[in-house]
Amino acid sequence: MATFSRFRKAGNDVKKNAQEDGEQVPPRRLSKAERRRQLLDTALLIVREEGADRLTLGHLAERAGISKPVVYDHFNTRSQLLIELYRWIDVERVNTFQEAMTAGKRSLKECAKILAVAYIHCAADKTDEFHAVGAALAGSEEKARVFQELLDNAVQMFVSVLKPHSTLSAAGLEWRCIGLVGAGEALSAALVRGTLNEVEAAEIFASLIQGGLRSPPR
Repeated sequence: MATFSRFRKAGNDVKKNAQEDGEQVPPRRLSKAERRRQLLDTALLIVREEGADRLTLGHLAERAGISKPVVYDHFNTRSQLLIELYRWIDVERVNTFQEAMTAGKRSLKECAKILAVAYIHCAADKTDEFHAVGAALAGSEEKARVFQELLDNAVQMFVSVLKPHSTLSAAGLEWRCIGLVGAGEALSAALVRGTLNEVEAAEIFASLIQGGLRSPPR
């Protein structure tokens, strides 16, 4: 993973400099935050390469090259690890999407289309890590709570993307975006049931997003 590679490169640079000076310097110890990021990166890699069923605390320790107590210091149970990975994957996707949307000026029509396609595609892509981890958490009460948190994140993503195109008040825009995310979930459910295909669902959602920014008649 990219983050772990940066840690490893930094360690190699220190080691190289020390060897040139004839010194023996032990590997740099990762901070707690860096270690947690490394573990989540490794957990994601396990899900991608081996499937969510293989993601256990013991196997994570083995793949990360550390002892089990270090893993248990970050995640008490496998369920906690899955929840944190579920949350982290979503946050990473939202951040990546927002960064992409800030690159260059786009019209409302373009923003609506990109938002709709990205949102609906997430529901359609049953092979990605988010769905794999979600399936592993099926029936968990904690999953339901975290899923609501992720919906709230989606609302804020919609707000940030659509704000430049809105004349609504901040509160008004947020309420509209709550409704839009709800519509996105309903369309995603229809897609999963086979009522709509991905293209149809994305087109309908894009239309709803554009219409949702219109100010109410006075």
